[in-house]
Amino acid sequence: MNALTACAASGLEMDWHGIDWGKCHQQVRRLQARIVKATQEGRWGKVKALQWLLTHSYSGKTIAVKRVTENKGKKTPGVDGKTWSTPDAKMKAILSLKRNGYKPKPMRRVYIPKTNGKERPLGIPTMKDRAMQALYLLALEPIAETLADGNSYGFRPERSTTDALQQCFKILVGRKSAHWILEGDIKGCFDNISHQWILDHVQLDKIILKKWLKAGFVYKNQLFPTETGTPQGGIVSPTLANRVLDGLEVILNKKFAITKRNGINHNPNVNLVRYADDFIITGKTKELLENEVRPLVEGFMAERGLTLAPEKTKITHIKEGFDFLGWNVRKYNGKLLTKPSKKNVQAFLQEIRRIVRENKQAKQEVLIRLLNPKIRGWANYHKSSVAKETFSKVDKEIWQALWQWAKRRHSNKGSRWIKDKYFRQIGGRNWVFSTQATASDGKPIDVILVKASDTAIRRHIKIRSGANPFDPNDETYFEDRLGWKMKESLKGNNKLARLWVSQNMRCPICKQVITGETDWHIHHILPKTVGGNDNVSNLVMVHPNCHKQILSQKLKVVKPAPKGAW
Repeated sequence: MNALTACAASGLEMDWHGIDWGKCHQQVRRLQARIVKATQEGRWGKVKALQWLLTHSYSGKTIAVKRVTENKGKKTPGVDGKTWSTPDAKMKAILSLKRNGYKPKPMRRVYIPKTNGKERPLGIPTMKDRAMQALYLLALEPIAETLADGNSYGFRPERSTTDALQQCFKILVGRKSAHWILEGDIKGCFDNISHQWILDHVQLDKIILKKWLKAGFVYKNQLFPTETGTPQGGIVSPTLANRVLDGLEVILNKKFAITKRNGINHNPNVNLVRYADDFIITGKTKELLENEVRPLVEGFMAERGLTLAPEKTKITHIKEGFDFLGWNVRKYNGKLLTKPSKKNVQAFLQEIRRIVRENKQAKQEVLIRLLNPKIRGWANYHKSSVAKETFSKVDKEIWQALWQWAKRRHSNKGSRWIKDKYFRQIGGRNWVFSTQATASDGKPIDVILVKASDTAIRRHIKIRSGANPFDPNDETYFEDRLGWKMKESLKGNNKLARLWVSQNMRCPICKQVITGETDWHIHHILPKTVGGNDNVSNLVMVHPNCHKQILSQKLKVVKPAPKGAW
């Protein structure tokens, strides 16, 4: 009898690192695939029964606890001040996830600064409430993905802002494409969604759902009720918001379909692209968008307790361009270009200058290590747009900020001395902001500031609009897509790429795919302390939690036989 069966059968506490994660994932995925099939067939009684099985399964509970104890907020407590940081606490948490008697606690409210100077409210649920939301999300997400609008890209698995940008390009690039764009923004979307609409239309346990919606929040030791909106900060909240907004694309496509009159096709060019609560709708004429599309959208929103924000909702011509998700989309003399928006560039540079300003006395090595992740992340976000010129301008601005930083530290020294101390020539490049540091093995290493312009511009392949990661029929498509994405992310690191391919893209412990989002750890099959080396044959990529399991259980790792490169 394995550890999973023993615990499920006897209820006895077992070691967290003894859980058969591969079997847990397999059982959850099988139930999710059945939920997809039942949803496609419209068998809602079957859907409800399968959801009950999943939310009461031991496998579902283990995956839910694993998720909330491995994400970025794992050390942030809710109003009860508790976190689950030990294996024993995680095991007790699994056994505590029960529907009967469950009562969520109010969320701890904090406010996060926004780029426009305002603040955004964020709720922090307790660990148990996060885990319960993660558990029920396992049962809701397959339905949400099956019924979702094809061109909704926010807070959905395997979708990104870059997919939304590529869809904008696709519908606007042609000579006969729409010339007018309705830029939509929903006023306080997460705060104002009608609870009754959610309870009437979202396919989830109504009792549990209502408890989350009415849990309230605590701010400055005062309890506030929640009469509208979704639980901001909760794991389930983005999916609930997507379910509320899904259906708009279907209505638009039905109302403004291509028609044929007198043998001529009439295309109103009405297309929706949505990312969370930000969206654009294209149209052939300004009047069409103003007099027909906008009233339809406002009616759709009103049914859900929502309104459009007047100051952010406007109609723009493609020659003027519009900003969307940090990019500017505009036609120049008939040619469509997508570039980093001025507002996005300014916000990024302000962040860089803030880091430089707040580290006036820091070592050069420390400053470089603070700046590099910011520069890489921003450049990678924009690398699928027309950004080469912007990257060069940004590098120049960063150089000027660093030159001022260096001069301020040595006001009594000349420019030549400062240059020689902080800027070096590396290869054929001069004025490289870099220094030497000592590695863990005692050897000197170069610590070099990365440049945005070193990031190669690469075309992004947009996800297929109707692809569903929970549908077995799309499994091959997502595996091929994962291979392409990892190949892109591992460019320049051939050894790591070969290692990933050699084990069929999966962790040999839990049998789940390894992606950039899941992160990974490199494990030596034969430890270096007993003669192991760094050859690919002695290395294996595993998930961070699986690596802890290897060490705790002293597991012997065997690499799977490769099936070949992607």
